Amino acid sequence: MTGWLRVAALGAAVLGLAAGASVAERGESDWRARADRMVREQIEARGVRDPRVLAALREVPRHRFVPEAWRESAYDDGPLPIGQGQTISQPYIVAVMTEQLRPEAGDRVLEIGTGSGYQAAVLARLVARVYSIEIVPELAERARANLAALGVENVEVVTGDGYRGLPEQAPFDGIVVTAAPPQVPQPLVDQLALGGRMVVPVGSWDQELRVLERTASGIRSETLFPVRFVPFVRGDDPE
Repeated sequence: MTGWLRVAALGAAVLGLAAGASVAERGESDWRARADRMVREQIEARGVRDPRVLAALREVPRHRFVPEAWRESAYDDGPLPIGQGQTISQPYIVAVMTEQLRPEAGDRVLEIGTGSGYQAAVLARLVARVYSIEIVPELAERARANLAALGVENVEVVTGDGYRGLPEQAPFDGIVVTAAPPQVPQPLVDQLALGGRMVVPVGSWDQELRVLERTASGIRSETLFPVRFVPFVRGDDPE
């Protein structure tokens, strides 16, 4: 915990995303109060119950992953732009996807779509190791800087096409996909460990959040509810 507190005290200049004076003046206690209110009113009130997930969402400084122009809205109930046509997901969606993974302390998790690094930072507090793939180099570099500045050491950000996953590190106990492909990528399904779970939004215009689990008898799939995510971006190779 001390590493996170130390970095927060250093201010947003360390992150390379200079905070506005109004945000900087609030200090540690204010963002913690706003994060606590976010969890209480937006997340617990909608049924998320895992105490470890709720604690992680209180402790990870979401405003450190939001561009300066949107910092005032960092704890509001909605997604925010982070540049390059991408967004940081709504806090409630991050909470639901994280809880649905059923993360355990010893797990190894793959994230597809690093974005600003916020989801990876939340996962980092819950599991042993996070591998996160981001196809946009500028976002990958910024996420690395954000995570490093917060002292997060158990996340590896890989620049590349997440459709193929990371077979050299498979199998994974959990896979979370933060952009919507038209169909569930089969390479990701193949990289789930026995008992592993994948949470993924699926669809083009009409999207739904699905949970897949590898069981001894095969893949079990469950649809949760409609969602709206940015499209899944692939590399030049369609295969």
